[in-house]
Amino acid sequence: MGVPAWVWGLTIAFIIGLLAFDFFFHVRKAHVPTLREAAIWSALYVGIAVLFGVAVLVFGGPGPGSEYFAGYVTEKALSVDNLFVFLVIIASFRVPREDQQKVLLFGIVFALIARTGFILVGAALINTFAWVFYLFGLVLLLTAGNLLKSDHGDDEQEADNFVIRIAKRFIRTTEHYDGDKLVTVVDGKRMLTPMLLVMVAIGGTDILFALDSVPAIFGLTQDVYLVFTATAFSLMGLRQLYFLIDGLLDRLIYLSYGLATILGFIGIKLILHALHENNVPIINDGEPVPVVEVSTSLSLAVIIGVLLITVVASLFSRKGKAQTAIANARRHAIAYLDSEYTKDPEERERIFRALLDERDQILALGPKYRQMVRDEAELIDLLNRAAAKHDEAVARGHAEPFTRRGLT
Repeated sequence: MGVPAWVWGLTIAFIIGLLAFDFFFHVRKAHVPTLREAAIWSALYVGIAVLFGVAVLVFGGPGPGSEYFAGYVTEKALSVDNLFVFLVIIASFRVPREDQQKVLLFGIVFALIARTGFILVGAALINTFAWVFYLFGLVLLLTAGNLLKSDHGDDEQEADNFVIRIAKRFIRTTEHYDGDKLVTVVDGKRMLTPMLLVMVAIGGTDILFALDSVPAIFGLTQDVYLVFTATAFSLMGLRQLYFLIDGLLDRLIYLSYGLATILGFIGIKLILHALHENNVPIINDGEPVPVVEVSTSLSLAVIIGVLLITVVASLFSRKGKAQTAIANARRHAIAYLDSEYTKDPEERERIFRALLDERDQILALGPKYRQMVRDEAELIDLLNRAAAKHDEAVARGHAEPFTRRGLT
């Protein structure tokens, strides 16, 4: 699809404008977005991406339109999977709730810059070396295998990549945050805050994400404009989506299987395409191999179908409900006990109410899943300490009393 320079310029300006609007009107003032706010802005960004896709269909034709939507849906699904790791990083660094938006926006901007660089490099390689499709296909197949072996419940493993280890080793910071500042003054000396370390961890992890997502979208379209826009619009609204599905991320227990299927499918599609365009001497004497190629419309149908099955299966799984409630109860108990997590009394009450809701969900699931909680002594201790701390707040008149039913 031939795209003139002025269209490129308008597109980039529009994306930069969206990011600037997001910063000045939402992120600049530290606050915890409400569920309604997150839902409205998430829907708006998805609507913008869909309208852009419709414009591609109208002006570019059904081929480019299908390629854009296939790329956008795939990249959006991978972005949701990335939120698991963002959640673990933010929790492990104890980022105050009010300041999490700035960390996420930085992550989105860095991801967009990193992926744009990978897109340009990938396009140059594809135009120069046809065998790159073999490499991209192999990368996706290996990634699919790793996803099948991974476990989102293993937080330590997911938050302990080499980028974070290097950052912790070379960046020395204060023990406490100073709002969302990167630099603060302690005993008359200027020092870095943990906020910088978090941003480095998020940014470095984004680079690792790009190694998976860029080959995936090149497996669906080689049009650089479509690759760039599908990637950019999939990242837009990721910050709002984080707060919208924060408590539901652990519910998607089969997401990794769905993504592994999609990446494996695209990997096979890339290898078939590489065989069809083959010029590697050691394969069929450098001649193209007559193989069936997968159409973009079939790719789009497979991607959407797999995601629908994955999400529906996850949402109806009782095990998924139990794992979600347990993981969220642990996270909310830790947050409630952390005096630095939020200074907003309403947010602290929201956390405790959420903790009680999760307790009720576990009780409603029956004795089998209540036993899952009883088997975790550390979680029971956290819940008891959170309840005791809330009782202290009630005694001081800083919180409303609740009727509690124990899990033990």
